[in-house]
Amino acid sequence: MMSPVEFFKKLPKKVCPECGQHVEEQAESYLMECERCLAKKVE
Repeated sequence: MMSPVEFFKKLPKKVCPECGQHVEEQAESYLMECERCLAKKVE
């Protein structure tokens, strides 16, 4: 059986659906877009 830590290390990096850039993951964050695309939506 795989340990939970090993499982999460093997997950692929989150990718922004708008531009395809890798999203910097943060604990308790459910955002799907990268910071750049989120900033464009606010404008």
